[in-house]
Amino acid sequence: MKALLSKEPGGPETLELADLSDPVAGKGQVLIAVRACSVNYPDVLIIEDKYQFRPERPFAPGCEVAGVVEAVGEGVAHVAPGDRVVATTGHGGMAEKVAVPAHQVFALPDSRSFAEGAALLLTYATSIHALLDRGHLKAGQTLLVLGAAGGVGLAAVELGKAHGARVIAAVSSEEKAEAARAAGADDAIVYPRAPFDKAQSKALAEQFKAAVGPNGADVIYDPVGGDYAEPALRAIGWEGRYLVVGFPAGIPKLPLNLTLLKSCDVCGVFWGAFAMRNPDANAAHVAHLFDLWEAGRIAPRVTETFSLADGGKAIAKMAARQAIGKLVVAIGG
Repeated sequence: MKALLSKEPGGPETLELADLSDPVAGKGQVLIAVRACSVNYPDVLIIEDKYQFRPERPFAPGCEVAGVVEAVGEGVAHVAPGDRVVATTGHGGMAEKVAVPAHQVFALPDSRSFAEGAALLLTYATSIHALLDRGHLKAGQTLLVLGAAGGVGLAAVELGKAHGARVIAAVSSEEKAEAARAAGADDAIVYPRAPFDKAQSKALAEQFKAAVGPNGADVIYDPVGGDYAEPALRAIGWEGRYLVVGFPAGIPKLPLNLTLLKSCDVCGVFWGAFAMRNPDANAAHVAHLFDLWEAGRIAPRVTETFSLADGGKAIAKMAARQAIGKLVVAIGG
């Protein structure tokens, strides 16, 4: 089979389209003929050996796919050859075939395209775990979403609205603000590009405070990090929950006196570990996501599609923080 391979640590330009032996479905696994693989920020990190997991090389990046079941291993009963499915893979998705543990595979409705399906699981499952399990978001509360036009950001905006929150989107351009408003954000603010000096950081904190209102944000969803984190934390409300989702702008150092003054929580969000440790709870979240999708309350937004050979270009666009919504690599028929 063809696969886009990482043979040595480096950026997207180091990836090579090459032949790789076909995988097989082992015990408890599902072999998927991949039709689409979405691009996520872990793909940027994993090929540079900067992610939590370092697969043995050569490997293909790509941590979520949609496709058709080609074979199932011993003990797999919930899907069968010929079924349309979506799955999380960890890595290996930018290939014509991938073998995946069965508990990571879910049926894709016939009414949805493979590109849409590939864009659902990682961003929306991360966001629903973050908002409900870690952020304890309730209807009527105020949610501030940083990086609100990216994949996880738009998912957080939609899910916040679906669960009755007032959602404030924070983005880096007016184009991205329009995307966040289209996803349902009640208001959107445009922040400047980091790095910030002390005065700029204070000004951004005031911008966040003005947007969320005098009581502060009940939940802050931060998939950006860097110099944006402290100004956002300064806008949190009493007993608020600050959700640490990712760090494309760098790993921040927060002044912990702010957590005392606001009696607030700083909560890490590691969806992949949650899904492995508690697959039943994750499956319940995924079922809820499909219900919301069917009801039109959420809708994965695929903004650009790439060929397998150009998968590195998609990862480069993600690394440059230029993506709005989801980028998808189309594979096979």
